[in-house]
Amino acid sequence: MARQAHAGRPNKLFRNLNAKIASIPMVLTALVIFLGGTIWTVVYSFTNSRLLPRANFVGFEQYERLWDAPRWIMSIQNLAIYGLLSLIFSIVIGFLLAALMDQKIRYENAFRTIFLYPFALSFIVTGLVWQWILNPDFGVQSIVRSLGWETFTFNPLYNSEIVIYGILIAGLWQGTGLVMCLLLAGLRGIDEDIWKASRVDGIPMWKTYLFIIIPMMRPVFITTLVIITSGIVRLYDLVVAQTSGGPGIASEVPAKYVYDYMFQAQNLGQGFAASTMMLLTVAIIIIPWAYLEFGGKKRG
Repeated sequence: MARQAHAGRPNKLFRNLNAKIASIPMVLTALVIFLGGTIWTVVYSFTNSRLLPRANFVGFEQYERLWDAPRWIMSIQNLAIYGLLSLIFSIVIGFLLAALMDQKIRYENAFRTIFLYPFALSFIVTGLVWQWILNPDFGVQSIVRSLGWETFTFNPLYNSEIVIYGILIAGLWQGTGLVMCLLLAGLRGIDEDIWKASRVDGIPMWKTYLFIIIPMMRPVFITTLVIITSGIVRLYDLVVAQTSGGPGIASEVPAKYVYDYMFQAQNLGQGFAASTMMLLTVAIIIIPWAYLEFGGKKRG
């Protein structure tokens, strides 16, 4: 009887067989293209490949050249400034807008569409639009001076010390609407009884948000942070459209550095080394977070 019962149970390997068969192309794509491409890039970062990949290994020579290059150091500094400020302002502005929308204001759908619309544009379009807006000859500076403030100066894209902040303005304009929608969805998932209880207890609204609502929205904030971070690491289009890395190398970013060395300077080894450093930076951030987020729950 035990053998018959065991035989009657479907083997775990064949459960949801259709779904497993359907996932084979995705699994193969992940293994061959993403994992295989990553390993191939890391291996050839230790070679002196130029126009074409060559298995002529030179150890850490490409990495030494990389960290001796002022252009790479500048790109790391710019990404750190842009990334930190983008995370802070995107979350703060997005949450404030979401909190306002959560008050059931009139014409909410219209306002939500207006705030989200910039995200529908490509980064190239956004970069070009803000290049025009920040142009001193016919942008904000020109308009303000035409109103009588002749000494007003606002040309961040032409100032090497603040050019990264001009790019940040365009990035926030495009991405904050998406953050607002994600956080608004989280706010709409909060039980209405929590708000009623806080009103009965006389808790101010800002304390309710700060000490009750925000901690309950932790998964939503984590998802939002992952989306923002992925966009920060891939920062390329905005820079190319607004400044092309200028003035000089003042707005250089790692993704542009990789592209230029791999496809313009014909130095694959240097491009592979820069790509590997970008991957390592992401891994240093993601692996500890994933361990704390999921490993701790399993132990619990």
